[in-house]
Amino acid sequence: MSTLKNKIDFAVVFSVRYANPNGDPLNGNRPRTTLDGYGEVSDVCIKRKIRNRMQDMGYDIFVQSEDRATDGYDSLKERADNNEQIAAAKKAKNRGLYAEAACKSWLDVRSFGQVFAFKDKNSTAGISISVRGPVSVQSAYSIEPAEVSEMQIIKSVNGESGDRKGRDTMAIKHRVDFGIYVFKGSINCQLAEKTGFSEEDAEVIKEALCTLFENDCSAARPDGSMEVLKMFWWKHNCANGQYSSAKVHRTLKIDVKKSMSSDINDYEIYTEDYPDLKPETYE
Repeated sequence: MSTLKNKIDFAVVFSVRYANPNGDPLNGNRPRTTLDGYGEVSDVCIKRKIRNRMQDMGYDIFVQSEDRATDGYDSLKERADNNEQIAAAKKAKNRGLYAEAACKSWLDVRSFGQVFAFKDKNSTAGISISVRGPVSVQSAYSIEPAEVSEMQIIKSVNGESGDRKGRDTMAIKHRVDFGIYVFKGSINCQLAEKTGFSEEDAEVIKEALCTLFENDCSAARPDGSMEVLKMFWWKHNCANGQYSSAKVHRTLKIDVKKSMSSDINDYEIYTEDYPDLKPETYE
């Protein structure tokens, strides 16, 4: 595999319809919003979805969610300790080999990086190794204030015999009726060289972004309620980039023809391109 030689910037525009794109556990699982009322999806949530798509495509992932674990390990430490290359590097007390083995073994480590901070039964010092990944992802924000609706739901059956709460216990379910969200990111060539992130790995990231919400349905996000509308992929002609990521991301424009509309046709999504840097655009 060839190491990435050209800087990449990307942006994803997606819609939310009658779904909770990212609940806030500190606020009753209400959809996340900024202080100004704009919808928000955390970068951690987005990277979780990218990791899930990597897994769906058959790649080995280090940070597997519990319900998707495919190797039988219950923790990150157990997964790392049972990797032969990492175990050998750990025994040799070689931090560089440890990081190199982790990057070779797991696509998400060489993409996003990872902190390996585990206790050691045989030592009070333990281990702490940090890997910086080349793929950075920003949080997603809605282009207009998010309208959050509440719906009362009722539990129709007790979880256990003798449950003190009645079968008619009420709860609240939250959702965003409609919103257009945008998130942006970049892939750094200097960090890609350190982790071994390749051109082929970049193609996996591209595919994951285009299909971000496949196999992601839940009670809060029914199938079809979240949709990638457009994905923009800027590939520079050099390692450092022809322009800064901030300048490239600002070329993405979304014109609102009718404010607070629930029709995606009322939003025009396009880029004002630099003459020598045009993005690949995926519907």
